[in-house]
Amino acid sequence: MNPLNSDDLREIMLRLIVATVIGAILGIDRDIHKKPAGLRVLALVSLGACLVTVCTIAAVAEEGTKPVEATTRVVQGIIGGIGFLGGGVILRGTRSEEVHGLTTAASIWISAGLGTSCGLGQWRVATIGFVLAMMVLWIGNPIEKAIMRRFGPPDEPQT
Repeated sequence: MNPLNSDDLREIMLRLIVATVIGAILGIDRDIHKKPAGLRVLALVSLGACLVTVCTIAAVAEEGTKPVEATTRVVQGIIGGIGFLGGGVILRGTRSEEVHGLTTAASIWISAGLGTSCGLGQWRVATIGFVLAMMVLWIGNPIEKAIMRRFGPPDEPQT
């Protein structure tokens, strides 16, 4: 991929735009549920992951280094590093067993994965991952609530 080539530049723009839109839509769900990481955060996470991935691919093409090794190192860095951002939205409740923000942290993590998929040009993987993530976010909560109504809250931890 040569970013100076107009065809490649269009492809790069498409990858960046799609990654941003996918992250933003995931963020809208978080905004609707009044969670700390919403449209802007998840759009930027996805865009950032895509940007780093595309830059790596372009740099590898220019330098002629081994693309698989360089790209996998970048992907590992993105996925590992994004954990710090996700960890920032996880809060402990007033009771020691209460934890809040895990779904938002997972949304941040999947947003980075979707951005990376877009950066790699893996459109089918990004699309399937996006659809599944939205399904989990949209129908997961009602299913969890139905399970809790049917089976009750989890047992208190044994001390």
